[in-house]
Amino acid sequence: MERLKSNRGEHVNPAYDSTLDEPPVYEETNFSNGEHRTVRPSVVSAFGHDTLDRVPNIDFYRNAGSMSGHRAVRPSLQELHDVFQKNGAISVPDTVEDDGDGSDGTPSDDLESAVPTDDKGAVKFGWIRGVLVRCMLNIWGVMLFIRLSWVFGQAGWGLGIVVIALSCVVTTITGLSMSAICTNGVVRGGGAYYLISRSLGPEFGGSIGLIFAFANAVAVAMYVVGFAETVVDLLKDNDAIMVDEINDIRIVGCITVVLLLALSVAGMEWEAKAQILLLVVLLVAIVNVFVGTVIPATTDKKSKGFFNYDSKIFLENFTPSFTENENFFSVFSIFFPAATGILAGANISGDLRDPQAAIPKGTLLAILITGITYLGVGICVSATVVREATGNITDIVTAGASCNGSAVAACELGWNFSSCTVKKCEFGLLNNNQVMTMVSGFGPLIIAGTFSATLSSALASLVSAPKVFQALCKDNIYKILHYFAKGYGKNNEPIRGYVLTFIISVAFILIGNLNTIAPIISNFFLASYALVNFSCFHASYAKSPGWRPAYKYYNMWLSLLGALLCCVVMFVINWWAALITYGIEILLYIYVKVKKPEVNWGSSTQAVTFVSAVNNALSLSGVEDHYDIYKILALSGSNYGLCLTCEVFVGPRSEALEEMNAGMEKNQLWLRKTKRKAFYAAVACDSFREGTKSLLQASGLGRMKPNTLVLGFQRNWRTASTEAVQSYVGILHDAFDFEYGTVMLRMDQGLDVSHIVEAEEEMLKAAKEQQALDNEMMSNGGKARGLFRKSRKSSQQVLTTRVSVCGPPPPQVAKMNERMLEASAQFHKKQPKGTIDVWWLFDDGGLTLLLPYILTTRKKWKDSKLRIFIAGQPGRCELDKQEMKSLLHKFRITCTDITVIDDIHVQPRADSLKKLEEMIKPFCLHEGSKDTAQAEAMRKEQPWRITDEELSTFEEKTNLQVRLNEVLQENSKSANLIIVSMPIARKESVSDFLYMAWLDILTKDLPPTLLIRGNHKSVLTFYS
Repeated sequence: MERLKSNRGEHVNPAYDSTLDEPPVYEETNFSNGEHRTVRPSVVSAFGHDTLDRVPNIDFYRNAGSMSGHRAVRPSLQELHDVFQKNGAISVPDTVEDDGDGSDGTPSDDLESAVPTDDKGAVKFGWIRGVLVRCMLNIWGVMLFIRLSWVFGQAGWGLGIVVIALSCVVTTITGLSMSAICTNGVVRGGGAYYLISRSLGPEFGGSIGLIFAFANAVAVAMYVVGFAETVVDLLKDNDAIMVDEINDIRIVGCITVVLLLALSVAGMEWEAKAQILLLVVLLVAIVNVFVGTVIPATTDKKSKGFFNYDSKIFLENFTPSFTENENFFSVFSIFFPAATGILAGANISGDLRDPQAAIPKGTLLAILITGITYLGVGICVSATVVREATGNITDIVTAGASCNGSAVAACELGWNFSSCTVKKCEFGLLNNNQVMTMVSGFGPLIIAGTFSATLSSALASLVSAPKVFQALCKDNIYKILHYFAKGYGKNNEPIRGYVLTFIISVAFILIGNLNTIAPIISNFFLASYALVNFSCFHASYAKSPGWRPAYKYYNMWLSLLGALLCCVVMFVINWWAALITYGIEILLYIYVKVKKPEVNWGSSTQAVTFVSAVNNALSLSGVEDHYDIYKILALSGSNYGLCLTCEVFVGPRSEALEEMNAGMEKNQLWLRKTKRKAFYAAVACDSFREGTKSLLQASGLGRMKPNTLVLGFQRNWRTASTEAVQSYVGILHDAFDFEYGTVMLRMDQGLDVSHIVEAEEEMLKAAKEQQALDNEMMSNGGKARGLFRKSRKSSQQVLTTRVSVCGPPPPQVAKMNERMLEASAQFHKKQPKGTIDVWWLFDDGGLTLLLPYILTTRKKWKDSKLRIFIAGQPGRCELDKQEMKSLLHKFRITCTDITVIDDIHVQPRADSLKKLEEMIKPFCLHEGSKDTAQAEAMRKEQPWRITDEELSTFEEKTNLQVRLNEVLQENSKSANLIIVSMPIARKESVSDFLYMAWLDILTKDLPPTLLIRGNHKSVLTFYS
């Protein structure tokens, strides 16, 4: 390895560019396995010496080909472990560039591994233009101007508010669930499909993605036909019909779709500008309604039921007045489709500048604004328009006539609409779909608003369908559809998807019965909402460490309620359409399940499968053996992962096996009684290390295999035998060799309370024998004869012996035992308010950060806040802090503070170094003062001792541990728990006693400390 040159006490790396403005220089390197990598020179370490270890960096957590096109490669645990053994021959590149010869078109070629297109010049939208505007335009449909008055006429404004509120409850819960999912990592293109597939897996995502894309394509036809019908009505009023009404609708519809397609293909920027224009028209039309309610009503308008604001009309319209075949649920089913459209912003997630921030903010605000608008317009017309009116200006009340019946409010205002009870009238809330036009200040603006509502919804659906379909095709779940995955232009526009959507839309305009297909489309959308809600519930229920949404205002049970509400609403709208939707979804689910696409998105379904398997295995541990059940292997588990509590029996095989077999059931029973969700595993071996090695290699089954070793710190290493220390450090070497993550806990009082437990058991056993003997004596009248006298004497002797052995210890020993028992139970109780200090010094895949985060999600640690400490270089503290803040934000992990320590490389104090010298003095060889032959003989005679050469070689690394303890004492002395990156034990280079000294001096005189070293495989990700 290259040694750093000294420059006035500071360490300088020639490869480090202090300006940081220019991109790094890469050397082209070809490896023997044919893999092509680009290698960047190592950056200077913040620790005062060159090291292969890397500090935490966001590039280590990128997926292949993601974002920048380069993914950084951290050195593997094996490479770090072997680096000195192989004489520095290992060369670990900093970045890897995929060669582009991947399996394009294979199922694994999903959105995670796809090389992103060049974003230069691509149009990216903020939360207003990208989400808020689109959602509002999609939610504000024709319903606002044509059917809302009818809804309030049927249900009254009392139940009308309930209808709107219930619709908003469903959409709001879905919006909250969607906000949680889309803030749980980077969101790419695909909208609802991407969110569902990454949460529930390809089976659910593939089925809902296809029907959701199809629903959007058919919805284009629905909205366009609505627009065409309005145009044809205008032609009819002006005697300008071209062929006949049906064919005119088809002609106008097809022309409209062609124009919308041209606008969409022209690019997202033009489409967004068109949406803004349509929004302005729509807002003017809505304002026009409110303005019209305060303009004094003309006689013509009064004859049609409009009287301006009047309390009598308002009170009369409070109660429902359902006509024949109508009820609350039928009215609700007609209104609810107006509340859909909340996924319009999410569907173009790939075109958003920051989907994680834009989708929650824009969607929820759109639901709020549109909900208030629907309520405001509905209440306004309920306070100004009666339910039924004749439209005849001569229907006025004669003098002296009494007002009774159903049209009391109109009668008291001087109009007689009583004839509407006998024959059907054409005006009023119940009969006239053009109430809004009549109420408004300027009628043509409402027609313009209707055009705007239909065209904007059609345009949103025309854009959504190809975008979602393209994302589905890119994942190649349905291989036959991969043709449509290709994109064009700087925005990767799905031109082929646009053409397919156009064909589907035109087909339904020409031949489709839209009145029949409309409920199926509504149910398709609701099925998507149901799965979005269920995805949020399922991810929360799985309790996967990867579920860390930045958006906190959600509840798993509320999401489940939302999913159930969506399913109920599906049947309320149309039961047969709901059955068809479920049938199609089940068939597609089965198809994807059978095909088994080769994708691995770490879905909550996988997490629940793992937890279920572990819990099922755990439940078998409490089942007694039966001859009908041949038990091959038992595993252990907990609610959150696989946990094995292991014990190694050392000694002669026959004795060890007898003791091990006798304790199997007893130890497993103890785990169950104490509610430790773990399995007991034991092996009998001649040495502790060999037994541990067997457990490391053989524990687990398939995917249910532990990947982390947890052990306590050997406090007595300075007084233990050489073999014991070598065995302990050898276990760490084995863990690193087998690529296990390693967690070591050190507490000042130690963890071994076995002698106290054994003493208590002995005393309890002796006390029970004495109690049994006393009971026996009482049953014989207090006398003992013959055999009983002999037995009593024997028992007394036994009791005396045991009590003498297990009697009260000396005061100082008793006090120490008390402290040990208290320390051993320290983590069983709720932790006080304080901090968990995480010293994330080396990038080990993120385990050093993930474990403390998991702790903070548990009740006992919820009052402990995370503080992050990182190593930094002088002059770069603020930059290093911002980089770590950005990384934590992407990981969705919150902390109270980030501290950059920029003086770790400083020489430790003399008193600290003296403590280390005293610690290792008994184990040093001191061969430096001897001649070469004598020194060599000493090394051969005592190879385990620390040589002067070793101390010189690893002086910087040794000083680093001493210095780290100093800064730990300065910053974390009052923490509830300290977590520090564990230094690696270099195989065959660092002696066992020197390594133990490193661990000892690093964690000396500190609160409970966890040393953690992950297996250098990423356990954190900022992808969904």
